[in-house]
Amino acid sequence: MRRAAGVLTALLLLTGCTTVEEPVTEKPSAAPEAVEETTTAAPDCDARASLRPTGSLPAAGRMPAGSYMEEIRKRGRLILGTSQDSLLFSSRNPFTGAVEGFDVDMGRQIAAAIFGDPEKLQIKVIPHGDRTKVVADGQVDLVINTMTANCARWQEVDFSTVYLEAGQKLLVAKDSTVRGIDELGGRKVCAAVGSTSLRNIAAVSTGPIAVARPGWGQCLVAFQLGEVDAVSTDDTVLAGLVAQDPYTKVVGDRFTEEPYGIAISKNHPDLTRFVNAVLERDRENGTWTRIYEKWLGEDLGAAPQPPAARYR
Repeated sequence: MRRAAGVLTALLLLTGCTTVEEPVTEKPSAAPEAVEETTTAAPDCDARASLRPTGSLPAAGRMPAGSYMEEIRKRGRLILGTSQDSLLFSSRNPFTGAVEGFDVDMGRQIAAAIFGDPEKLQIKVIPHGDRTKVVADGQVDLVINTMTANCARWQEVDFSTVYLEAGQKLLVAKDSTVRGIDELGGRKVCAAVGSTSLRNIAAVSTGPIAVARPGWGQCLVAFQLGEVDAVSTDDTVLAGLVAQDPYTKVVGDRFTEEPYGIAISKNHPDLTRFVNAVLERDRENGTWTRIYEKWLGEDLGAAPQPPAARYR
């Protein structure tokens, strides 16, 4: 059923019939065809290291007085920013209308830890390019959206410990003889606006042309329409695209390391520590493994060991 839902999602994207869950941030204007990213170098850091939890987790429904978790409890919902087009991680189920996947279930675990109820989760569908912005300006409590924790982003937001390891690969047609991105010099390769994948494509020495689209669903459609020659991003995300289009395949070795973190405002370090405690518990009690097998096992195989926590 999950794979069938993915194919339908691709069809809905092609026909423009998807709906957007409210509330939602404004969609960005159409991205330029080719992208040359210019970024200021961030100070070196250990991007995998986060804030250490303080003590054990409080009982659900009884958050520490004066904490940001208590503000969330009083509000009655945890606000999660994510996408609706990343199959396996956060995509809209065309039968139920719900946004679901591995990343959403990570958010449900945090909601359950605060409220004792995983359903007290409000999802805001956000553009990929606005992921740090919506956290920094308080539109959402956290973003869980296949987001790489890196030193540049640490300047804008805090991250949890790593909850999943990924690496960038290449999606091509199933009958293609291309074996890796270095064979695509001068050819168009799509990635989502605001993703580290764009910069990684542009850095390949043979000179592939990085092409931006607002999201991974749009990249898949551009590939299907022949507007680009390939799609390149994390192998975890590409697995979801292959699930939507059986005429594609993923090739090559990982040419980057992409440690996924949960983005949280720098104004709320207590929430970051709390989230890290939830992740620590879920690594130890098998919840992380069960969520992995539920969403990723069919496409990526048996669950690996959860990423080990690293603290500052």
